[in-house]
Amino acid sequence: MSWEEKKRNIIFILTTILMTAYLGWRIFFTLPIHEGGWNLLFGILLITAEIVTVFTTFELFFQKMRMNRFHLECPAIPNEAYPDVDVLIATHNESAELLYKTVNACTFLDYPDKSKVHIYLCDDGNREEIAKLAKDFEVGYLGLLENKHAKSGNLNNALEKTNSPLIATFDADMIPQRSFLMKTVPYFLLSEFKKESGVWRLKKEEEQQEQFRLGLVQTPQSFYNPDLFQFNLYAENNIPNEQDFFSKEVNIMRNASNAVAYTGSNTVILRKALTDIGGFPLKTITEDFETSIRIQKAGYITYATDEILSAGLTTTTVKSMLKQRVRWASGVIQSLQNTNAIFSKKLSILARITYLNSFLYWWSFFNRLIFVLAPILFALFDFKIVNSDFWDVIVFWLPAYFLYSISMRYLSSNIRNQRWSQVIDTIFMPYMIVPVLLETFHIHQRTFRVTNKKKEGNGHKFKDLLYAIPHLALLLLSVIAMIRFVDNKYGWALFYSSIIFFWLAYNMVALCYAVFFMLGRPAFRRSERIRARERIQMKWEEGSYVAETVDLSETGIAFFMDESICFPKDHPIHFTITTPNYEAELQGKIIHKREQSGGWQYSAEVEGVKDKRQYMQIIYDRTHTLPKQMDLWITAYDDLLRNIKKRIQRSQVIMKFQKQGG
Repeated sequence: MSWEEKKRNIIFILTTILMTAYLGWRIFFTLPIHEGGWNLLFGILLITAEIVTVFTTFELFFQKMRMNRFHLECPAIPNEAYPDVDVLIATHNESAELLYKTVNACTFLDYPDKSKVHIYLCDDGNREEIAKLAKDFEVGYLGLLENKHAKSGNLNNALEKTNSPLIATFDADMIPQRSFLMKTVPYFLLSEFKKESGVWRLKKEEEQQEQFRLGLVQTPQSFYNPDLFQFNLYAENNIPNEQDFFSKEVNIMRNASNAVAYTGSNTVILRKALTDIGGFPLKTITEDFETSIRIQKAGYITYATDEILSAGLTTTTVKSMLKQRVRWASGVIQSLQNTNAIFSKKLSILARITYLNSFLYWWSFFNRLIFVLAPILFALFDFKIVNSDFWDVIVFWLPAYFLYSISMRYLSSNIRNQRWSQVIDTIFMPYMIVPVLLETFHIHQRTFRVTNKKKEGNGHKFKDLLYAIPHLALLLLSVIAMIRFVDNKYGWALFYSSIIFFWLAYNMVALCYAVFFMLGRPAFRRSERIRARERIQMKWEEGSYVAETVDLSETGIAFFMDESICFPKDHPIHFTITTPNYEAELQGKIIHKREQSGGWQYSAEVEGVKDKRQYMQIIYDRTHTLPKQMDLWITAYDDLLRNIKKRIQRSQVIMKFQKQGG
């Protein structure tokens, strides 16, 4: 164990001790027992919210401390040992244009014997244009009409008509890298191969381990476009994708308890494991999550890797994101109820605790509401929900809170910190509480809905602002509470009020983020720009030059040159982009040029592509360059100031265009 890991574990342990002491003090000494029924009720709700929040974090601390104990090394196996694989691309109503990129990438997947890779478009809709797409790519087409069981029915239909021992599943928008199968399939041969003196060899018969049964390998979910948190908050250069914390941290930690979640895509599954559980489950709207639980209950290992091997589209509208999260919440709770995962003796105690944590996570939004309301009730309505004096709070709360904040950074490897977790919970809070409550009491959402990922609007829709009404109401109450609370307080009285003042201000920052999030941001680009450094050659009648690309998209490219070149305006230029695996010829024209440090950057509009399949791979067969860690030098107030400045600038630009148009 490295010194950094030891230091992390020490901080986790100290945090656990201090937070336990704090909660003990809160439970036994601070409840307002003699302050009336309403005060006691809100006091109990607040301490319950604190206990649940801390318990779920403790479970993650424990998983993080144990995660290195269960690590599988991907074996190097001979070419002839690679088995047949069925690659299933599930689609419902996604466009042929979107599917083109995914199917195209699947046809480029590396494999020792490509005849063993069987690609199928599984179309829950039986559409002619999708059948034609499959025919054009010479892949299998499995159409399904009037499917009553959504994605599960679609995939089960594919299971009945295919027979390879391994199944790779991809969502319609998830584009795999060419190395996907080579970096996932070998895991399933671990029971047959052994590493000895640094070399992998086939095990002898007496060395075979029947008890090692790998049922599923899950790779991280990744996205090539900024998510709404990055985009709407002008933070695409400062924070990672919001889902990275689960995919790259939480799910990896779950290897230690064999409670890895199947997330529906970028996954390889053992067919026998699916057969043993009767196929993909039907009575849930998160069939992926329930599939992994059932595979675990059947005695199989599920394993999550940390290397990104594919990327897709994340949601681009507030409405679709909220619907997606409500579906996830409802589906996870449904699946936990269907499988009895929290109490099932077919799962280990650690796995059951993990699934209890999965359930409690969805109550974090209710907890956040309590944390926002508590100081408002105290400062504005004179509720006494914590029976304590100032110095007791300083002694018990402040050290625990300080270490808790540090621990959150160690927990997430700087992918997430405590502030951003609370911002995210605050944004979702008003729209998650009721669905979670209903689902807990078995009032189910039965209808499966495909998440809409199509770009819509330009960030100025009034209906998006309606989603901010709960946040604006809470923000207004917080401001009024703060004004009332500090009124006529001076000197020591103001000092003793600092904790409530801090609590209100802290919540106000998160609520401001939520309002900015709902305000949105204009989206002007037709397609996503992918940063890429590749060789590009420009040719036209007067000459030829070689440069390096800065970014690529389906409709445009940017490249950098040391010298200033006068490219002809409105004149077609021939571009050739070359990578180690691909080459594509394009035609376009230069539309913009600007001086940069050490040279010049040019932007070109793509007007024609000679090798579309190659060019799609040049764009998408790579690991995205969006942030993988938070910029720790940027504070909450830096973020807020940046949002204010950007929105003022945006308004000025819009007004300028309106005047020009007039």
